[in-house]
Amino acid sequence: MKIKKDKLSASLEDYLEAIYNLTGENNITRSKDIAEQLSVSRASVTGALRALKEKKLVNYQPYDYISLTESGRTAAAEIANKHEILKSFFIEILDVNIEAAQKAACKAEHALGPDIIARLLCFVEFLGNTKGQNLIKEFKKFCKNRK
Repeated sequence: MKIKKDKLSASLEDYLEAIYNLTGENNITRSKDIAEQLSVSRASVTGALRALKEKKLVNYQPYDYISLTESGRTAAAEIANKHEILKSFFIEILDVNIEAAQKAACKAEHALGPDIIARLLCFVEFLGNTKGQNLIKEFKKFCKNRK
């Protein structure tokens, strides 16, 4: 049974994204690393891992390494991609500093649906062309003059 990622809570999406970012080439991580990454207790990680295992998104056994299932990797990649699109938009288009952009992307990624994310990506790509670059420069100049 395939579970859609949109049925995940914001918290479980954060765990899934953290596992995705931590697994690397070996496709494994430890609960300790997840707890450190998210600044949560190991007990919280255990609860989340149990929920993600129930949804067939992670392979998890207590005291063992954690890995993503195929559907877990797909869902996590979508979540991570959404995060990167938002972060890029905040940094490249709105000229927000990296730390603030990272925090805003974390919050916004849970609130914005796939249609809005797709439109944002399209907008970023549109602005990435030659004519759009001029618009971005003008926008940054306009914002700077308003301060």
